[in-house]
Amino acid sequence: MNITSYSTSVDIPRQRWFRIIPPILIACIISYMDRVNIAFAMPGGMDEELGISATMAGLAGGIFFIGYLFLQVPGGKIAVHGSGKKFIGWSLVAWAIISVLTGIITNQYQLLVLRFLLGVAEGGMLPVVLTMISNWFPDAERGRANAIVIMFVPIAGIITAPLSGWIITVLDWRWLFIIEGLLSVFVLMLWVYTIYDRPQEARWISDAEKSWLVETLAAEQRAIAGTEVKNASLSAVLSDKTMWQLIALNFFYQTGIYGYTLWLPTILKELTHSSIGQVGMLAVLPYVGAIAGMFLFSFLSDRTGKRKLFVCLPLIGFALCMFLSVALQDSVWLAYTALVGCGFFLQSAAGVFWTIPARLFSAEMAGGARGVINALGNLGGFCGPYAVGVLITLYSKDAGVYCLAISLALAALMALLLPAKCDAGAAPKEAMNPRKHAA
Repeated sequence: MNITSYSTSVDIPRQRWFRIIPPILIACIISYMDRVNIAFAMPGGMDEELGISATMAGLAGGIFFIGYLFLQVPGGKIAVHGSGKKFIGWSLVAWAIISVLTGIITNQYQLLVLRFLLGVAEGGMLPVVLTMISNWFPDAERGRANAIVIMFVPIAGIITAPLSGWIITVLDWRWLFIIEGLLSVFVLMLWVYTIYDRPQEARWISDAEKSWLVETLAAEQRAIAGTEVKNASLSAVLSDKTMWQLIALNFFYQTGIYGYTLWLPTILKELTHSSIGQVGMLAVLPYVGAIAGMFLFSFLSDRTGKRKLFVCLPLIGFALCMFLSVALQDSVWLAYTALVGCGFFLQSAAGVFWTIPARLFSAEMAGGARGVINALGNLGGFCGPYAVGVLITLYSKDAGVYCLAISLALAALMALLLPAKCDAGAAPKEAMNPRKHAA
Protein backbone atom coordinates (compact mmCIF):
# COMPACT_ATOMS: atom_id res chain seq x y z
CA MET A 1 0.00 0.00 0.00
CA ASN A 2 1.19 3.50 -0.85
CA ILE A 3 1.66 5.28 2.46
CA THR A 4 2.31 8.71 1.02
CA SER A 5 -1.33 9.59 1.76
CA TYR A 6 -0.71 9.23 5.47
CA SER A 7 0.78 11.98 7.60
CA THR A 8 1.53 12.57 11.22
CA SER A 9 -1.78 14.43 11.57
CA VAL A 10 -3.96 11.31 11.34
CA ASP A 11 -4.54 8.40 13.69
CA ILE A 12 -1.08 6.89 13.32
CA PRO A 13 0.61 8.80 16.15
CA ARG A 14 -2.53 9.29 18.24
CA GLN A 15 -3.04 5.56 18.70
CA ARG A 16 0.50 5.07 19.94
CA TRP A 17 0.16 7.79 22.55
CA PHE A 18 -2.81 5.97 24.13
CA ARG A 19 -1.87 2.35 23.48
CA ILE A 20 1.86 2.24 24.28
CA ILE A 21 2.58 5.05 26.73
CA PRO A 22 0.08 4.21 29.55
CA PRO A 23 1.23 0.64 30.40
CA ILE A 24 4.89 1.68 30.23
CA LEU A 25 4.17 4.71 32.41
CA ILE A 26 2.28 2.64 35.01
CA ALA A 27 5.08 0.04 35.24
CA CYS A 28 7.62 2.82 35.72
CA ILE A 29 5.45 4.44 38.41
CA ILE A 30 5.30 1.26 40.48
CA SER A 31 9.06 0.77 40.17
CA TYR A 32 9.70 4.29 41.42
CA MET A 33 7.27 3.90 44.31
CA ASP A 34 9.18 0.80 45.42
CA ARG A 35 12.44 2.71 45.03
CA VAL A 36 11.63 5.84 47.05
CA ASN A 37 9.20 4.64 49.73
CA ILE A 38 12.25 4.35 52.00
CA ALA A 39 12.40 8.18 51.99
CA PHE A 40 9.13 8.22 53.99
CA ALA A 41 9.80 5.04 55.97
CA MET A 42 12.96 6.52 57.52
CA PRO A 43 11.39 9.57 59.23
CA GLY A 44 8.22 7.49 59.71
CA GLY A 45 9.77 5.15 62.29
CA MET A 46 12.16 2.84 60.43
CA ASP A 47 15.28 4.75 61.49
CA GLU A 48 14.27 4.67 65.16
CA GLU A 49 13.15 1.03 65.21
CA LEU A 50 16.23 -0.29 63.40
CA GLY A 51 18.72 2.18 64.91
CA ILE A 52 19.65 3.81 61.58
CA SER A 53 21.88 6.92 61.63
CA ALA A 54 21.84 9.66 58.95
CA THR A 55 24.94 8.16 57.33
CA MET A 56 23.39 4.67 57.27
CA ALA A 57 20.15 6.12 55.90
CA GLY A 58 22.11 7.72 53.07
CA LEU A 59 23.88 4.41 52.41
CA ALA A 60 20.58 2.51 52.39
CA GLY A 61 19.13 5.02 49.95
CA GLY A 62 22.21 4.98 47.73
CA ILE A 63 23.22 1.30 47.70
CA PHE A 64 20.24 0.71 45.43
CA PHE A 65 22.27 2.30 42.63
CA ILE A 66 25.21 -0.06 43.05
CA GLY A 67 22.87 -2.95 42.29
CA TYR A 68 21.31 -0.78 39.58
CA LEU A 69 24.52 -1.09 37.53
CA PHE A 70 24.29 -4.79 36.72
CA LEU A 71 21.41 -5.05 34.24
CA GLN A 72 21.68 -1.69 32.49
CA VAL A 73 23.57 -2.81 29.38
CA PRO A 74 22.05 -6.34 29.25
CA GLY A 75 18.59 -4.79 29.58
CA GLY A 76 19.19 -2.40 26.68
CA LYS A 77 20.51 -5.22 24.49
CA ILE A 78 17.60 -7.50 25.38
CA ALA A 79 15.16 -4.76 24.40
CA VAL A 80 16.91 -4.38 21.01
CA HIS A 81 17.40 -8.03 20.16
CA GLY A 82 14.76 -9.77 22.28
CA SER A 83 11.71 -8.80 24.31
CA GLY A 84 11.59 -5.82 26.62
CA LYS A 85 8.06 -6.91 27.51
CA LYS A 86 9.27 -10.17 29.06
CA PHE A 87 12.20 -8.45 30.78
CA ILE A 88 9.95 -5.94 32.57
CA GLY A 89 7.40 -8.69 33.34
CA TRP A 90 9.94 -10.71 35.30
CA SER A 91 11.24 -7.51 36.89
CA LEU A 92 7.77 -6.77 38.27
CA VAL A 93 7.74 -10.18 39.96
CA ALA A 94 11.11 -9.43 41.58
CA TRP A 95 10.03 -5.94 42.72
CA ALA A 96 6.97 -7.38 44.44
CA ILE A 97 8.94 -10.05 46.34
CA ILE A 98 11.74 -7.73 47.45
CA SER A 99 9.39 -4.96 48.60
CA VAL A 100 7.30 -7.35 50.70
CA LEU A 101 10.47 -8.82 52.26
CA THR A 102 11.60 -5.29 53.17
CA GLY A 103 8.46 -4.98 55.25
CA ILE A 104 9.54 -7.85 57.53
CA ILE A 105 13.24 -7.03 58.09
CA THR A 106 14.63 -6.92 61.62
CA ASN A 107 17.93 -5.03 61.21
CA GLN A 108 19.69 -2.47 59.04
CA TYR A 109 21.96 -5.01 57.33
CA GLN A 110 18.98 -6.91 55.93
CA LEU A 111 17.77 -3.55 54.64
CA LEU A 112 21.06 -2.94 52.83
CA VAL A 113 20.95 -6.38 51.16
CA LEU A 114 17.35 -5.95 49.99
CA ARG A 115 17.97 -2.40 48.74
CA PHE A 116 20.91 -3.70 46.72
CA LEU A 117 18.80 -6.52 45.27
CA LEU A 118 16.02 -4.09 44.42
CA GLY A 119 18.58 -2.06 42.49
CA VAL A 120 19.59 -5.17 40.53
CA ALA A 121 15.93 -6.00 39.81
CA GLU A 122 15.17 -2.46 38.58
CA GLY A 123 18.47 -1.94 36.76
CA GLY A 124 17.33 -2.70 33.23
CA MET A 125 14.05 -0.83 33.37
CA LEU A 126 14.95 2.59 31.97
CA PRO A 127 17.11 1.46 28.99
CA VAL A 128 14.44 -1.14 28.19
CA VAL A 129 11.49 1.26 28.20
CA LEU A 130 13.44 3.98 26.35
CA THR A 131 14.36 1.44 23.68
CA MET A 132 10.70 0.39 23.44
CA ILE A 133 9.74 4.06 23.04
CA SER A 134 12.30 4.44 20.24
CA ASN A 135 10.63 1.44 18.52
CA TRP A 136 7.30 3.30 18.45
CA PHE A 137 8.07 7.03 18.20
CA PRO A 138 10.14 8.83 15.53
CA ASP A 139 12.65 11.49 16.53
CA ALA A 140 10.24 14.39 16.00
CA GLU A 141 7.98 12.97 18.73
CA ARG A 142 10.52 11.21 20.90
CA GLY A 143 11.25 14.10 23.24
CA ARG A 144 7.59 14.32 24.29
CA ALA A 145 7.21 10.53 24.43
CA ASN A 146 10.31 10.21 26.62
CA ALA A 147 9.10 13.06 28.83
CA ILE A 148 5.70 11.45 29.39
CA VAL A 149 7.31 8.13 30.33
CA ILE A 150 9.89 9.80 32.57
CA MET A 151 6.95 11.60 34.12
CA PHE A 152 6.65 8.45 36.21
CA VAL A 153 8.95 10.25 38.68
CA PRO A 154 6.61 13.15 39.57
CA ILE A 155 3.45 11.03 39.20
CA ALA A 156 4.91 8.40 41.52
CA GLY A 157 5.88 11.21 43.89
CA ILE A 158 2.34 12.61 43.87
CA ILE A 159 0.96 9.15 44.66
CA THR A 160 3.68 7.99 47.04
CA ALA A 161 3.91 11.09 49.23
CA PRO A 162 0.33 11.21 50.62
CA LEU A 163 -0.14 7.41 50.38
CA SER A 164 3.04 6.72 52.33
CA GLY A 165 2.20 9.32 54.96
CA TRP A 166 -1.31 7.87 55.34
CA ILE A 167 -0.18 4.21 55.52
CA ILE A 168 2.50 5.01 58.11
CA THR A 169 0.04 7.07 60.17
CA VAL A 170 -2.75 4.46 60.07
CA LEU A 171 -0.58 1.31 60.18
CA ASP A 172 3.22 1.59 60.25
CA TRP A 173 6.28 1.74 57.99
CA ARG A 174 6.34 -2.06 57.48
CA TRP A 175 2.92 -2.08 55.84
CA LEU A 176 4.14 0.65 53.50
CA PHE A 177 6.55 -1.79 51.84
CA ILE A 178 4.13 -4.72 51.91
CA ILE A 179 1.20 -2.85 50.34
CA GLU A 180 3.28 -1.15 47.66
CA GLY A 181 4.98 -4.45 46.87
CA LEU A 182 1.62 -6.14 46.29
CA LEU A 183 0.69 -3.37 43.84
CA SER A 184 3.42 -4.74 41.53
CA VAL A 185 1.39 -7.94 41.11
CA PHE A 186 -1.61 -6.01 39.78
CA VAL A 187 0.60 -3.98 37.44
CA LEU A 188 2.12 -7.23 36.14
CA MET A 189 -1.29 -8.41 34.95
CA LEU A 190 -1.88 -5.10 33.16
CA TRP A 191 1.56 -5.27 31.55
CA VAL A 192 1.20 -8.80 30.20
CA TYR A 193 -2.05 -8.09 28.38
CA THR A 194 -1.44 -4.59 26.99
CA ILE A 195 2.16 -3.97 25.88
CA TYR A 196 3.95 -4.85 22.63
CA ASP A 197 7.65 -4.48 21.90
CA ARG A 198 7.35 -3.31 18.29
CA PRO A 199 4.72 -2.14 15.77
CA GLN A 200 5.16 -5.40 13.84
CA GLU A 201 3.82 -7.35 16.83
CA ALA A 202 0.79 -5.22 17.71
CA ARG A 203 -2.61 -6.62 16.78
CA TRP A 204 -4.54 -3.38 17.04
CA ILE A 205 -2.55 -1.45 14.43
CA SER A 206 -3.47 -1.46 10.71
CA ASP A 207 -1.06 -2.58 7.98
CA ALA A 208 -0.89 0.97 6.64
CA GLU A 209 -0.05 2.43 10.04
CA LYS A 210 2.48 -0.31 10.67
CA SER A 211 4.18 0.36 7.33
CA TRP A 212 4.30 4.09 8.07
CA LEU A 213 6.02 3.53 11.40
CA VAL A 214 8.49 0.97 10.10
CA GLU A 215 9.45 3.15 7.13
CA THR A 216 9.70 6.36 9.17
CA LEU A 217 11.99 4.73 11.73
CA ALA A 218 14.02 3.10 8.95
CA ALA A 219 14.45 6.52 7.32
CA GLU A 220 15.99 7.82 10.54
CA GLN A 221 18.46 4.95 10.53
CA ARG A 222 19.38 5.69 6.92
CA ALA A 223 19.98 9.32 7.94
CA ILE A 224 22.62 8.31 10.49
CA ALA A 225 24.08 5.51 8.36
CA GLY A 226 27.79 5.94 7.86
CA THR A 227 28.48 7.53 11.22
CA GLU A 228 31.47 6.16 13.06
CA VAL A 229 29.44 4.18 15.57
CA LYS A 230 26.95 2.66 13.12
CA ASN A 231 28.19 -0.90 13.61
CA ALA A 232 30.75 -0.24 16.30
CA SER A 233 31.39 -2.48 19.25
CA LEU A 234 30.48 -1.28 22.72
CA SER A 235 34.18 -0.68 23.43
CA ALA A 236 34.32 1.66 20.42
CA VAL A 237 31.27 3.55 21.66
CA LEU A 238 32.92 3.92 25.06
CA SER A 239 35.94 5.48 23.37
CA ASP A 240 33.73 8.28 22.04
CA LYS A 241 34.24 11.58 23.87
CA THR A 242 30.59 12.57 23.65
CA MET A 243 29.58 9.31 25.32
CA TRP A 244 31.62 10.24 28.40
CA GLN A 245 30.18 13.75 28.40
CA LEU A 246 26.70 12.21 28.53
CA ILE A 247 27.77 9.89 31.35
CA ALA A 248 29.26 12.77 33.36
CA LEU A 249 26.19 14.93 32.78
CA ASN A 250 23.88 12.14 33.89
CA PHE A 251 26.06 11.41 36.94
CA PHE A 252 25.87 14.97 38.29
CA TYR A 253 22.18 15.21 37.36
CA GLN A 254 21.26 11.97 39.17
CA THR A 255 23.28 13.07 42.20
CA GLY A 256 20.98 16.09 42.45
CA ILE A 257 17.77 14.21 41.62
CA TYR A 258 18.13 11.41 44.14
CA GLY A 259 19.80 13.52 46.80
CA TYR A 260 16.73 15.77 46.65
CA THR A 261 14.15 12.98 46.29
CA LEU A 262 15.36 10.71 49.07
CA TRP A 263 15.97 13.50 51.59
CA LEU A 264 12.97 15.71 50.75
CA PRO A 265 10.64 14.24 53.43
CA THR A 266 13.35 14.58 56.09
CA ILE A 267 14.17 18.15 54.98
CA LEU A 268 10.47 19.09 55.01
CA LYS A 269 9.95 17.55 58.43
CA GLU A 270 12.88 19.52 59.87
CA LEU A 271 11.88 22.73 58.09
CA THR A 272 8.19 22.73 59.04
CA HIS A 273 8.22 20.57 62.21
CA SER A 274 5.18 18.74 60.84
CA SER A 275 3.94 15.17 61.30
CA ILE A 276 4.80 12.54 58.68
CA GLY A 277 1.23 12.72 57.39
CA GLN A 278 1.52 16.49 56.86
CA VAL A 279 4.96 16.04 55.28
CA GLY A 280 3.38 13.63 52.81
CA MET A 281 0.93 16.30 51.72
CA LEU A 282 3.60 19.02 51.51
CA ALA A 283 5.71 16.73 49.33
CA VAL A 284 2.98 16.55 46.68
CA LEU A 285 3.35 20.09 45.30
CA PRO A 286 6.98 19.74 44.12
CA TYR A 287 5.96 16.72 42.04
CA VAL A 288 2.97 18.55 40.58
CA GLY A 289 5.42 21.24 39.52
CA ALA A 290 7.64 18.56 37.98
CA ILE A 291 4.87 17.53 35.58
CA ALA A 292 4.47 21.12 34.38
CA GLY A 293 8.22 21.51 33.94
CA MET A 294 8.58 18.30 31.95
CA PHE A 295 5.77 19.23 29.57
CA LEU A 296 7.11 22.75 29.06
CA PHE A 297 10.74 21.90 28.32
CA SER A 298 10.05 18.79 26.22
CA PHE A 299 7.54 20.76 24.13
CA LEU A 300 10.00 23.62 23.59
CA SER A 301 12.78 21.18 22.74
CA ASP A 302 10.72 19.24 20.19
CA ARG A 303 9.44 22.46 18.65
CA THR A 304 12.85 24.10 18.29
CA GLY A 305 15.09 21.02 17.98
CA LYS A 306 17.43 22.58 20.58
CA ARG A 307 18.29 19.62 22.79
CA LYS A 308 21.38 21.09 24.49
CA LEU A 309 19.66 24.33 25.52
CA PHE A 310 16.65 22.61 27.06
CA VAL A 311 18.84 20.22 29.00
CA CYS A 312 20.99 23.06 30.33
CA LEU A 313 18.29 25.55 31.38
CA PRO A 314 16.38 23.21 33.74
CA LEU A 315 19.65 22.15 35.36
CA ILE A 316 20.55 25.77 36.07
CA GLY A 317 17.08 26.36 37.52
CA PHE A 318 17.31 23.23 39.66
CA ALA A 319 20.72 24.25 41.06
CA LEU A 320 19.52 27.79 41.83
CA CYS A 321 16.38 26.62 43.63
CA MET A 322 18.40 24.10 45.62
CA PHE A 323 20.71 26.90 46.76
CA LEU A 324 17.77 29.19 47.62
CA SER A 325 16.06 26.49 49.70
CA VAL A 326 18.91 26.90 52.21
CA ALA A 327 19.62 30.60 51.73
CA LEU A 328 15.95 31.46 52.45
CA GLN A 329 15.35 28.98 55.28
CA ASP A 330 14.73 31.74 57.84
CA SER A 331 11.36 32.05 56.11
CA VAL A 332 9.68 28.64 56.11
CA TRP A 333 7.38 29.43 53.19
CA LEU A 334 10.08 30.98 51.00
CA ALA A 335 12.29 27.95 51.60
CA TYR A 336 9.35 25.67 50.80
CA THR A 337 8.70 27.67 47.61
CA ALA A 338 12.32 27.05 46.58
CA LEU A 339 11.85 23.32 47.24
CA VAL A 340 8.75 23.41 45.01
CA GLY A 341 10.91 25.15 42.40
CA CYS A 342 13.36 22.25 42.67
CA GLY A 343 10.44 19.98 41.89
CA PHE A 344 9.52 22.03 38.80
CA PHE A 345 13.01 21.49 37.38
CA LEU A 346 13.51 18.00 38.85
CA GLN A 347 12.92 15.96 35.68
CA SER A 348 12.55 18.75 33.12
CA ALA A 349 15.88 17.94 31.47
CA ALA A 350 15.42 14.17 31.50
CA GLY A 351 13.03 13.64 28.59
CA VAL A 352 15.13 15.92 26.38
CA PHE A 353 18.40 14.32 27.51
CA TRP A 354 17.27 10.83 26.50
CA THR A 355 16.56 11.92 22.91
CA ILE A 356 20.30 12.48 22.40
CA PRO A 357 21.62 8.86 22.28
CA ALA A 358 19.24 8.02 19.41
CA ARG A 359 20.77 10.95 17.45
CA LEU A 360 24.33 9.78 17.99
CA PHE A 361 24.11 5.99 17.64
CA SER A 362 22.42 3.48 15.39
CA ALA A 363 19.31 1.71 16.73
CA GLU A 364 21.37 -1.40 17.45
CA MET A 365 23.96 0.50 19.47
CA ALA A 366 21.57 2.98 21.10
CA GLY A 367 20.12 0.33 23.43
CA GLY A 368 23.56 -0.55 24.82
CA ALA A 369 24.56 3.13 24.88
CA ARG A 370 21.51 4.04 26.96
CA GLY A 371 22.38 1.22 29.34
CA VAL A 372 25.96 2.45 29.82
CA ILE A 373 24.90 6.09 30.22
CA ASN A 374 22.21 5.14 32.72
CA ALA A 375 24.38 2.62 34.60
CA LEU A 376 27.43 4.82 35.12
CA GLY A 377 25.41 8.01 35.38
CA ASN A 378 23.19 6.54 38.06
CA LEU A 379 26.18 6.07 40.32
CA GLY A 380 25.19 9.64 41.13
CA GLY A 381 22.08 8.10 42.66
CA PHE A 382 24.40 6.43 45.17
CA CYS A 383 26.63 9.45 45.72
CA GLY A 384 23.81 11.99 46.19
CA PRO A 385 21.92 10.37 49.10
CA TYR A 386 25.10 9.06 50.72
CA ALA A 387 26.94 12.40 50.48
CA VAL A 388 23.97 14.23 52.01
CA GLY A 389 23.82 11.69 54.84
CA VAL A 390 27.54 12.04 55.58
CA LEU A 391 27.44 15.85 55.42
CA ILE A 392 24.42 15.93 57.74
CA THR A 393 26.31 13.73 60.21
CA LEU A 394 29.57 15.73 60.01
CA TYR A 395 28.23 19.25 59.47
CA SER A 396 24.57 20.07 58.81
CA LYS A 397 21.65 19.65 56.44
CA ASP A 398 22.68 22.90 54.75
CA ALA A 399 26.05 21.48 53.70
CA GLY A 400 24.32 18.49 52.13
CA VAL A 401 21.94 20.67 50.12
CA TYR A 402 24.74 22.97 48.92
CA CYS A 403 26.59 19.85 47.70
CA LEU A 404 23.58 18.92 45.55
CA ALA A 405 23.38 22.46 44.11
CA ILE A 406 27.04 22.30 43.07
CA SER A 407 26.50 18.92 41.42
CA LEU A 408 23.58 20.27 39.37
CA ALA A 409 25.63 23.29 38.29
CA LEU A 410 28.31 20.90 37.01
CA ALA A 411 25.65 18.98 35.09
CA ALA A 412 24.55 22.24 33.41
CA LEU A 413 28.17 22.88 32.43
CA MET A 414 28.39 19.40 30.89
CA ALA A 415 25.26 20.16 28.84
CA LEU A 416 26.82 23.34 27.45
CA LEU A 417 29.88 21.35 26.34
CA LEU A 418 27.91 18.82 24.29
CA PRO A 419 28.54 18.95 20.51
CA ALA A 420 26.14 20.68 18.12
CA LYS A 421 25.15 17.36 16.52
CA CYS A 422 23.06 16.60 19.61
CA ASP A 423 20.51 19.18 18.43
CA ALA A 424 17.77 18.01 16.08
CA GLY A 425 18.45 20.86 13.67
CA ALA A 426 21.98 19.54 13.12
CA ALA A 427 20.76 16.27 11.58
CA PRO A 428 19.40 15.66 8.10
CA LYS A 429 15.66 16.30 7.89
CA GLU A 430 15.27 13.04 5.98
CA ALA A 431 14.64 11.01 9.11
CA MET A 432 11.80 13.26 10.22
CA ASN A 433 9.86 13.24 6.93
CA PRO A 434 7.65 10.15 6.59
CA ARG A 435 6.86 10.95 2.96
CA LYS A 436 10.47 11.21 1.83
CA HIS A 437 10.95 7.44 1.66
CA ALA A 438 7.33 6.41 1.28
CA ALA A 439 6.57 3.51 -1.01
